[in-house]
Amino acid sequence: MGLTSALFGGKLRIALVALVLVAAVVGAAFAAGIIGAPSVDRVDNRFGGVNETATVIETDLYVSNPNPLSANLSGLAVDYGVEMNGIRMATGEKEGVSVGQGTTAVPLRTTLENECIPEWWVSHVQNGEHTDLAVNATISSEMLGRTFEAPEITRSIDTDLLSAFNSTETSEINAESPVVSDPVLYVNETRAEWGESTDERTALELTFVVHNPKPYPIAVSELGYDISMNDVAVGEGTTNSEYVIPPRSTETIEATTHIQNDRLDEWWVTHLERDQTTDLHIDFYANLDAGGTTLRVPLDPLTYEKTFETDIFGNKAASDGSETTDEPTATETTEATETAESETATSTATTTSTATTTATTATTPSSDDGTTTTDDGLL
Repeated sequence: MGLTSALFGGKLRIALVALVLVAAVVGAAFAAGIIGAPSVDRVDNRFGGVNETATVIETDLYVSNPNPLSANLSGLAVDYGVEMNGIRMATGEKEGVSVGQGTTAVPLRTTLENECIPEWWVSHVQNGEHTDLAVNATISSEMLGRTFEAPEITRSIDTDLLSAFNSTETSEINAESPVVSDPVLYVNETRAEWGESTDERTALELTFVVHNPKPYPIAVSELGYDISMNDVAVGEGTTNSEYVIPPRSTETIEATTHIQNDRLDEWWVTHLERDQTTDLHIDFYANLDAGGTTLRVPLDPLTYEKTFETDIFGNKAASDGSETTDEPTATETTEATETAESETATSTATTTSTATTTATTATTPSSDDGTTTTDDGLL
């Protein structure tokens, strides 16, 4: 038994010495410029699926090995992160990666927690409906004793949810009541802009220029609203201020509505399920005191509808309509388009996105040599 242990111990020491010598030789070859450094040529992300609590992000890192076929690089560790407006959306890492000659696609799978979507939403609104997306990746090699940074990949994501609400088209407000003739009011102008955003809610400041054609004053005692995104109720409430519009006069009514941010994680699920498309819908009603009578009047002419789209990773053009089957493409820019209908102020907007990437050619599947993979998703 003692002889066997001695022989085994001797072989182990020899193996360790051999590994140290190999590492030293490889390190010296790298220092001398004989062995080239690996690099990340491209990072492709896509949404791989979503449920009530989490979103899967699938990533392919394209790692380039400039060395001859006989100089395969093994034992590499790959790290990457996705940020939106400086907020870390996902972090992934993979160890024990082996790459051969040319370019190797290294797959990663991470998770984004939906409950953290409101933080990004607030940053997007506060930044003028603009998001800067950045993907950073690094490769570490124990054998070479070096960490190699990949060029940062950036995109711009822009939406325009409110511009179609700004209108100078006159709309009639009808009470449809036997006690007062229609129209009871005219709305000559509407305006909207984002107000104060907090962790809990996002304010939407609305302005209505209203004309009273009647020979008696009309009081707007309450203005109510309901906001939905893909039929998910994200806000409802009433204004507290009372406005009195004198006879045959025009008055400006201001109202603050709110989107409840804690409901946005539920909306996010529907946004991805519909191929990053959302229908925004705002309904209004008013309580009017006209001629001694209080009326609850639906403000149907003021109903606001808007369809907006995002293309967060810039590969939506290749999708067949399902986020789980998106394939990476070389899409650079998606132009914004809008259409408006006078009756409902309906418009469709596609985000304008700009991507900066470096193209690669030959790709081969990565080899992990049976090592473990750690893929973490953080916000």
